[in-house]
Amino acid sequence: ENREDMLNSRSNRLTEALQEANKLFSGVSCAREAALDAQFLVLASNLGKEKANELHSEMTAFDSLAFAEDLLTFMGINRIEVEENDSDSEGISGGYLPSNAWQKLGEETEKYFRRAPSFHYMLGSFKSDPPVPRQRIERQKKTTGGEEKRAMPAQLKKMEASHQEATEKEVERILGLLQTHFKNDPDTPISFFDLVIDPNSFARTVENIFHVSFIIRDGFARLKLDDDKLPIIEPSKDNKGGEDDHSTGARNQVVISLNHQEWK
Repeated sequence: ENREDMLNSRSNRLTEALQEANKLFSGVSCAREAALDAQFLVLASNLGKEKANELHSEMTAFDSLAFAEDLLTFMGINRIEVEENDSDSEGISGGYLPSNAWQKLGEETEKYFRRAPSFHYMLGSFKSDPPVPRQRIERQKKTTGGEEKRAMPAQLKKMEASHQEATEKEVERILGLLQTHFKNDPDTPISFFDLVIDPNSFARTVENIFHVSFIIRDGFARLKLDDDKLPIIEPSKDNKGGEDDHSTGARNQVVISLNHQEWK
């Protein structure tokens, strides 16, 4: 009803209506009243948008032509003389402006720009000679280090070969003990754990299991379970190793779990 009055830029009716609506909203308890309040907010926002569109802000617009005219007037151009001597002024160097026009503008605008501080030495200027290049001295350690690196693979290879030889000798020793026992008493099987466990050394026990695995892998001995489901070991009957065993079928590999507590 008061649309034109509220759209007036000098009127505060829209603000007063919003303040009154805020007071009324504090007592809203029904859905219908809340719907009316929402409808009022829609109307108020539309009126506020129309009121904002009617505001004139041309007073802050930048007019480049007017700015150029003011600059020319400040720099000393005389419009009357230009109109009278329009034909003769084309031959003057610098156009219509006086010779000191740009200097006058520069002196005025210098006040409004911050100048960077000039650089100066705290202890005065000095001349420094370029540094003398140092001669590179090759160290002998690099060459010796290279020789050591070249010698390492041969050394490791030698250690690996000696370790392999020791393993082979230990495997042969255990196989000889196993075969000797069965020659003396072929009807009595040997318990696998009695053979490999060293009561005084857990590490030695693990090494024995490792060495016996080579004997079984190559077919010189075989494992089976007795009546109590415990593993027993016996040498192969031919004592030649795994050619026949390879032909009869694939072997099964078994992983044994043995910790320090079980070893004790």
